[in-house]
Amino acid sequence: MHIHIGQNSEEIAQTVAQTLQRLLQQHNESRPFCIALAGGSTPKQLYEVLAQPPIVGDVPWTRVAFFFGDERAVPPEHQDANYHMAQTSLLKHIPSRAYRMAAETGAAEAYAQLLKEHLPHNAQGIPSFDLVLLGMGTDGHTASLFPGTKALDVQDQWVVMNDVPQLETTRMTLTFPVLNASQRIWCLVTGERKRARLQECFHHPDANLPIQRLNPTEGTLTWWLDQAAAPQTLPDSAKVTK
Repeated sequence: MHIHIGQNSEEIAQTVAQTLQRLLQQHNESRPFCIALAGGSTPKQLYEVLAQPPIVGDVPWTRVAFFFGDERAVPPEHQDANYHMAQTSLLKHIPSRAYRMAAETGAAEAYAQLLKEHLPHNAQGIPSFDLVLLGMGTDGHTASLFPGTKALDVQDQWVVMNDVPQLETTRMTLTFPVLNASQRIWCLVTGERKRARLQECFHHPDANLPIQRLNPTEGTLTWWLDQAAAPQTLPDSAKVTK
């Protein structure tokens, strides 16, 4: 596990954008580099940096395919849709392929089929993203994998509609088998409101937080934190960069 700590959310967005820029420039396979996008304010800052000079003109965007980690059950143009946020902050500014989750129709199986068709697969036959971007809620959820919900324990599906009673809603989300099959998982977490939950995540393995189930089978897990979110003590096993 790697942990990168920046001064604030703006610095984190810049650093992650530059790291992703180098990663995309180094991608030399014939297939597209496949990224699962996240919703939330910190990923939005990242997308806005990627969509601006100098990075926007220095990345081979036509060799990138974008997917989504989760989505609300609303139309794509809805203000609450992760797709709408990604579209307005990044996707409309670059030539790229983006495969949105049609959560408003409940088409989880259709999205799983997209993953099967467009992503490489690991030895277990599970689609493997080159990069998954994730955030963390104050309750320890990630993607739309919320505490106490059924999707947490799904092992035989890659995409599901997940009932979230605490929000009185249903959302489409990737499941842990496909998240943990990724080559890289980057968790972007900023703000003082997240610090106590990160402390719990890093130091209390029995806390049963959804985000604690991130454990890449073959890939890497990287946390990108600002100083406000970073706990005072970090895991001894982590490689920390400041």
